[in-house]
Amino acid sequence: MVEVAAKARSQRGGRRRKGAAPQVARRGERREAIVAAALEEFAARGFAATRLDDVARRAGVAKGTIYLYFRDKESLFQELVRAMVSPLVGAITTAPLNDVPIRAVIEMIVDVFVNQIYGTRRKDVLRLIISEGPRFPKLAEFYYREVLSRVLPVLRARLTLAVERGELANDALARFPQLLVSPGLMAIIWSSLFERFEPLDVRALMRAHLDLLFGKGSAP
Repeated sequence: MVEVAAKARSQRGGRRRKGAAPQVARRGERREAIVAAALEEFAARGFAATRLDDVARRAGVAKGTIYLYFRDKESLFQELVRAMVSPLVGAITTAPLNDVPIRAVIEMIVDVFVNQIYGTRRKDVLRLIISEGPRFPKLAEFYYREVLSRVLPVLRARLTLAVERGELANDALARFPQLLVSPGLMAIIWSSLFERFEPLDVRALMRAHLDLLFGKGSAP
């Protein structure tokens, strides 16, 4: 009798586990749909004008469903940053940069920016930070903590090592690694304001920047 009861409990537990897997998958899909809808709304309207009602409508869920996953609009924006940008940050911060010549390191970062940021919807996240950060400093603070505070020390350390090895003629880049990405930020601002008047070849721009920093000879 005991064995029969145990077997019945085991079978019920197995059915619950089998039923739980599709439910977890659906929750994950719903969460991704909400984040994707948030990106569309934030990009179209800006942070201030975006309403969770509009995000819910675009995601095909009830507004109350959003609160099952996110506390408020700010936490939804934070998840958007984590989902879209943090994987790239992790790839950069864990790469074995010390074993690669500094010029190749910088070219790799340029390629990541052009292909994985500027050429994707991640560009919209950066544009939002640039445009909305002054009015919503908590958004800028979060982006700094989540992205910049992780990447800048890695770049600064590698550039300092490049100076010590004689790969760089002076320590300007080590002191101000922001110089490496400044053309990228300019390109994002330019695309928002002037793209329809004068399209910008971002890859050529970044390569020209490398030539100014290192001299001719960057990879095409």
